[in-house]
Amino acid sequence: MALVLLPFLLILLPLPRDAAAALTRRDFPQGFIFGAGSSAYQDDVKLMHEMGLDAYRFSIAWPRLIPGIQPHVTIYHFDLPQSLQDEYNGLVSPRFIDDYTAYADTCFKCFGDRVKHWVTVNEPNIDTISGFDTGVLPPQRCSYPFGENCTGGNSTTEPYIAAHHLLLAHASAVSLYKDTYQAAQKGHIGLTLLGLWSEPATNTPQDAAAATRMNDFHIGCNVQDNVQSPWALGKLLEHLKLKYRNPPVMIHENGYGDIPQTPSKIEYDDDDRSEFLQNYLEVVYLSIQNGSNARGYFVWSFLDVFEFLYGNRRRYGLCGVDMNSKGRARYVRTSARWYSSFLRGGDLRPVSLSRKADSFHTPEDDLL
Repeated sequence: MALVLLPFLLILLPLPRDAAAALTRRDFPQGFIFGAGSSAYQDDVKLMHEMGLDAYRFSIAWPRLIPGIQPHVTIYHFDLPQSLQDEYNGLVSPRFIDDYTAYADTCFKCFGDRVKHWVTVNEPNIDTISGFDTGVLPPQRCSYPFGENCTGGNSTTEPYIAAHHLLLAHASAVSLYKDTYQAAQKGHIGLTLLGLWSEPATNTPQDAAAATRMNDFHIGCNVQDNVQSPWALGKLLEHLKLKYRNPPVMIHENGYGDIPQTPSKIEYDDDDRSEFLQNYLEVVYLSIQNGSNARGYFVWSFLDVFEFLYGNRRRYGLCGVDMNSKGRARYVRTSARWYSSFLRGGDLRPVSLSRKADSFHTPEDDLL
């Protein structure tokens, strides 16, 4: 069978500066969801509401089951119970599928009356590549030359076995939800994945074929959605529209991380973060105008959080956390002011925003 490659070129021309500045929330489709993701406590959810967010993405932790605005809940987020890893090597065993399904059943049963947006598994491609190929994440299984200092494993087979079991677990949970809970709870369920978009390095047929293989592998195997640039996001949304019948898409993580030269330094001015998010939102808008079924956008993250690889060193938060204060006081960065202004009807690219330094040391403090 011959493989016919039909190259396509989507050109999402950036809006003129004046037109981009005039974009507001009202230009997005009715019902489009704007949110943020983070670990947070009840007081933080109150801050999100005051800031104007529609929704909040968080994860239920399998080893320690644990609230408003619209919750978007991830059931499994890289947190396999250690007991299952010890008992049967976790994801490389098919026993994982039944145990995960039982856990998902508990989540649907206990929280389904309040949760209407479920994510079964967070980024299974990252979980498997980093945990079973390169070995930089738990359980650090890999083999030379793909990884070093690993606890055992085989980089040529185990990533695929683990990915297979994760996708079967996803399918099992989706079937369970649709068959048992969806009619009464009236929710939605899907998968969150990390997306990579590849373009040919040159115009040669070999490079074009290589780029196609990469996209088929990363998107076709998992259908992912977290990309490296606004331009790549537009390409990916168009690809999903043309090749996968335009499924509903929620962009669950999009953020700008920085590492301050002085650890734990309180910094309010983060115009680079605001501009980064504005660039992506402009592309989301243009993609929707071009027919994409994108339905939501979540900033990563609402607060500075403990990152899986960087700990507290890399900061993504619209709101900062004073790590030197006893109560881990929150403070508002310029990007939070911009996002709140946009959510309340302001321009996408406002001329200026107040940079008054606020914090949340007392209940009397206003968020914005």
